Amino acid sequence: MLGKTAGGLYWMFRFLERSENTARLIEAGFRIALTRSNDTASEWKSVVTTAGVRSNYDAKYDSYTAVNVVDFLLRDPANPSSVMSSAEKARTNARMVRTALTTEVWEAVNENWMVLRDTLKRPVKETDLPTVLGNIRRQSALVRGAMHGTMLRTDTYDFAQIGTALERADNTARIIDVKYYTLLPSAQFVGSALDNVQWETILRSVSAHRSFRWLNEDDMTSANIADFLILDSRFPRSLSFCSRIIEDSLGFLAKDYNQTHPCHDLIEAQRNTFRTLSIAMVFDAGLHQFITDFINQNNALGQQIEADYRFNG
Repeated sequence: MLGKTAGGLYWMFRFLERSENTARLIEAGFRIALTRSNDTASEWKSVVTTAGVRSNYDAKYDSYTAVNVVDFLLRDPANPSSVMSSAEKARTNARMVRTALTTEVWEAVNENWMVLRDTLKRPVKETDLPTVLGNIRRQSALVRGAMHGTMLRTDTYDFAQIGTALERADNTARIIDVKYYTLLPSAQFVGSALDNVQWETILRSVSAHRSFRWLNEDDMTSANIADFLILDSRFPRSLSFCSRIIEDSLGFLAKDYNQTHPCHDLIEAQRNTFRTLSIAMVFDAGLHQFITDFINQNNALGQQIEADYRFNG
């Protein structure tokens, strides 16, 4: 496969995942802002920070309000990672690799863009926000369903999987880090009712609340939740699960092309870490430090994959 085609598939699915993740962030922010009448600005600020677009937001706005943040994250052209911008970039990449996609996948991506274009052509009212965010998630799910149901398990599928897993892991890691450390006022609240509310918000923002409850019932402690989101290989948005998907997909590429690259060494080292890691070790070393290191490693892995498979060549 040509590097540009591989890159188009990789980024197409990264942008699709990013648009859905942004919608999830907004929903989490909206939920907790409803329960924090005294300081909603800090919640919306954490949402913008988690999305990684704080500098762009600060260049346009002087304060963090629900109206401004929601509009900026959903549809503002000044935000290159907004839901609308991500949907447009996904469609642009899909057009570039149109011959590598099934008809069903292309139609799902195109429909995603058209629905969001119509839905987001005007600012979204607060009363309509839950419905709009639900539609964004559903449109993304339709694309994934078309991919899993119709695409051959070849290198095309592998690059799509890698892009999705890298973006998803980055999002989960950022939510764990920024949500917890930005929202929790001070160390004295660790283990308190407020602490539990923050962790529950983290679960909801990655659609993990019900899954966690199924496995842990009422044992909602920070250690259990962190273990679930970082190390549980059954949850498709955990860091360990995403890492395994990348390892498997890169392994398939190595067999298809009969060669390995530096990116294979990076993912092997990451997987070896996860195989021996416990949540106690994470907390002993520092959750923030672990997440920071993971985000840096995940970014480095993505860049190495781009270089090894010549996305720009």
